[in-house]
Amino acid sequence: MYLPSQVHIVVCLSLPRRRAVDMATLYAPAPGIFMMTDSTQLVFDRISYDRFLTDLETVAGKIEADQWRPDFIVGIGRGGLVPGAFLSHRTGIPLLSVDHSSKVYGFADELLLKLAASSIAGQRFLFIDDINDSGGTIKYLRETVLSNGAVPGSVRFAVLINNISSQATVEYWSRSIDRSVDKEWFVFPWESVAPAQTLSQEAFEVPDRLGLSAGAIE
Repeated sequence: MYLPSQVHIVVCLSLPRRRAVDMATLYAPAPGIFMMTDSTQLVFDRISYDRFLTDLETVAGKIEADQWRPDFIVGIGRGGLVPGAFLSHRTGIPLLSVDHSSKVYGFADELLLKLAASSIAGQRFLFIDDINDSGGTIKYLRETVLSNGAVPGSVRFAVLINNISSQATVEYWSRSIDRSVDKEWFVFPWESVAPAQTLSQEAFEVPDRLGLSAGAIE
């Protein structure tokens, strides 16, 4: 059949309304992205949905095996928000959040002061993030709540991946890495929608931890 060149055919596929979404397929890891810099290759390690669930279950198991149970889980924005929600559902512990990455006082430091006051009143808090990498975020959060009166034993931290050479320590984790050796940049499922350029920029925020050259972003 002849069709004028200006005519476009659009084919719409109708899927069953109740068809389940295969989350493992949705978040399946793509091949590693390699971006050349002046000094080295930046390699993205894309974490699959199944791998994320395995890490989360490991963390949950360690918490349940401990005699210490928090009153609240505190998701650290942005990387700890999704793990915090999943861990809250998994353990039945209520979820709070602190959006540290926003740098907006009312959603970050002000909330830390409230958590410190609640700690003095006897409540326990488990902060969770995706990774303890350089340790800057975790170190800042722990020092801020403790310096404002929080009881040391009432505040703990959990991560999916723990860098053993980090400046900060955590109480619970699933897997350990050593940044002095492991230079891959981890991309968690919730980050998979970000453009490669954005991921690269985030990796270069603290270039020394990956042995990268600052200003070498393509």
